[in-house]
Amino acid sequence: MGRTRTKQKKLPYAADSSDDATAKSEPPLEALLEKAQDLLVQCDFELAGRFVDRVLQRSPHHAEAKEILGVVQLELGNVEDARQLSDEDPHAALGYYSAAVDLLVAQLKGKAPAGVSDVESEEHETRRTIVRALIGQVEIWMDPEYDLCFDPDAEKTCEALLVRSLETDPGNAEALQALASVRMSQQRPDDARALLGQAWGKWKDLETDDVRMPPLPVRRALAKLFLELALYEPAIAVLQDVIAADDEDVEAWYLEGLAHFLTAQQAHQAGVQDWQERARDARDALESCLVLHAAQEHPDFPLRNHAREMVSQLEAMGITPSLDDEGDGGEGWEDAGESSSDGDIDMV
Repeated sequence: MGRTRTKQKKLPYAADSSDDATAKSEPPLEALLEKAQDLLVQCDFELAGRFVDRVLQRSPHHAEAKEILGVVQLELGNVEDARQLSDEDPHAALGYYSAAVDLLVAQLKGKAPAGVSDVESEEHETRRTIVRALIGQVEIWMDPEYDLCFDPDAEKTCEALLVRSLETDPGNAEALQALASVRMSQQRPDDARALLGQAWGKWKDLETDDVRMPPLPVRRALAKLFLELALYEPAIAVLQDVIAADDEDVEAWYLEGLAHFLTAQQAHQAGVQDWQERARDARDALESCLVLHAAQEHPDFPLRNHAREMVSQLEAMGITPSLDDEGDGGEGWEDAGESSSDGDIDMV
């Protein structure tokens, strides 16, 4: 009868050696970054992002990897994600954007001469991405959350960045829109209106799936600027395009409701008879906003509270949603306004 074999225990160092083997099987970080850069040149941005993610998983603060990821995010139109790579440090954010511009300019110089439609399309997209990186820097300089906006050179720096944007891609709608925002901060509303008209004119007649259409956040920002300049009808037109592209956009519904509310208020003060219809449009948009806000557990509570305030004022005037046609109401803005702490509704 043979002896029963004793089950051998795995020695502790065996696990360590296995881990070492796994570590050794991982390609060097430099090889991953080189592959990511090659994919950038090939315009395969999603795959480039995966290679960069592998680098950041092993080295979370790798500066070059963050720079390349910033380029990837910009190429994919995720400007805010690119900005968040800064870890709340505005100087770091400016550095990432600047590095992204350098990488993109080098990529632009490496492209084949113009003449082939595909190459021209890629070049134009790269120029648009460079502009977004430059505008990202402008937004950081202007952001009141950072001390950079108080820097004596802030205005001059923003002007220079926007001049470079328009030199890189003449007539770029996003650059014109950013310049309009700067003009508003300089108390030059007439110049801002003209620039916003030019910016909107670049894409307002395009099909919704046209690649030249700005990203939805850019279009929302344009609507906000229109609202700040009391250009309500253009704001509504822009927001309706945004909602047509994404009917679950809470902020777009809120802004449309606000725009209709303000036009109704303006119409009533001017004695225009259709003010109730405009107020009804406001109620409908605001109700959609509140339903989506609750369903999505949206984090913007000031927006929700402001929407509720406007709905309460509309309710006090007898303005019901379109689905509820019981009574047209319409007692007047004066009575409803008395229940509010101030007469005018400010945008959140």
